Amino acid sequence: MDKNEFHSFRLPAEWEQQDGIMLIWPHEDTDWRPYLEEITEVYLQMADAITRHEELLITARDIESVRLLLAERLSEEQIRRVTLFACDNNDTWARDVAPITILSDGKPEGYFHPRHLLDFCFNGWGKKFAAEKDNRINRQVYKAGLFHGTLENHKDFVLEGGSIESDGDQTLFTTTSCLMAPHRNQPLTKEEIDEKLRSFFPNVERVIWLDHGQLAGDDTDGHIDTIVRIAPNDTLLYIGCDDKEDEHYEDFRLLEEQLKQLRTTKGKPYRLLRLPMPDAIYDEEERLPATHANFLIINGAVIVPTYNQPEKDKVALETIQTAFPDREIVGIDSRTIIRQHGSIHCLTMQFPSLSPKER
Repeated sequence: MDKNEFHSFRLPAEWEQQDGIMLIWPHEDTDWRPYLEEITEVYLQMADAITRHEELLITARDIESVRLLLAERLSEEQIRRVTLFACDNNDTWARDVAPITILSDGKPEGYFHPRHLLDFCFNGWGKKFAAEKDNRINRQVYKAGLFHGTLENHKDFVLEGGSIESDGDQTLFTTTSCLMAPHRNQPLTKEEIDEKLRSFFPNVERVIWLDHGQLAGDDTDGHIDTIVRIAPNDTLLYIGCDDKEDEHYEDFRLLEEQLKQLRTTKGKPYRLLRLPMPDAIYDEEERLPATHANFLIINGAVIVPTYNQPEKDKVALETIQTAFPDREIVGIDSRTIIRQHGSIHCLTMQFPSLSPKER
């Protein structure tokens, strides 16, 4: 997309008004098979929390079984907010599979819709996992008329929704470890990828690359949505580590130092809100990437991963409430989700509304 011609398009912040959320439902042929019952319960909790506030699009291999599960859990009013679409999938990480939406304040001449859904290539986080079915989901949903916008094909560029954070204005955050990782967009240089990002998201004038903060056990090579999140009023919520014996300590100390040096487009320091590093959680001998930063912002609420660590969960929920004082803060136990190395934000994708933004 040419920045000069389509300058009215922008990548909204996640806290702006949304039309709905997308989920990709787990089934027995996904990696969730050993604990399918447990993860299905988590999905039902997410569906309940989301549909109390907005619409929900669910793609599933077997929509009838999902329909029955939802009917047992949700009210009739909530059920009316759910759209089910039959579609096979390799995995369930909608954040990285679903399209990234940009909006225009007007209707650009020659374009069908002021909402464009950018369909990037998902290659299993650098060809680590199969993704051929996942890469077909967006086109199928679009052909069914369920995206309510124009789908743009960008399958020649690898970009995952969890790898970027937008303030809805001029600034995009990302991590060097992810976007420069092997098997994504080589041989492009950092400068070339930076330019690509600014061309995809025409409102973005600067890309802030964070150089530290990768969690152990993270398959994504360091998605930003696991370590730093943007909130209204130039606020950054970030993971801090206090335990000098923790393997993360030095890396996250350097992350904190980098964040302290950053300035807004107005030249002011960011308001920094520190989230606690959860106590280490292991699957056999492998440390899992538990993080409270992987929360989902929806209309009127924030859905936050918790880890049955009462003190740290409480601090995280209260800190996120500080960033979003007018929203309900909903905690969901995410110990099952992190067994597949992700959390709540990773499983979801929002569709921003064309109505005026809420800050």
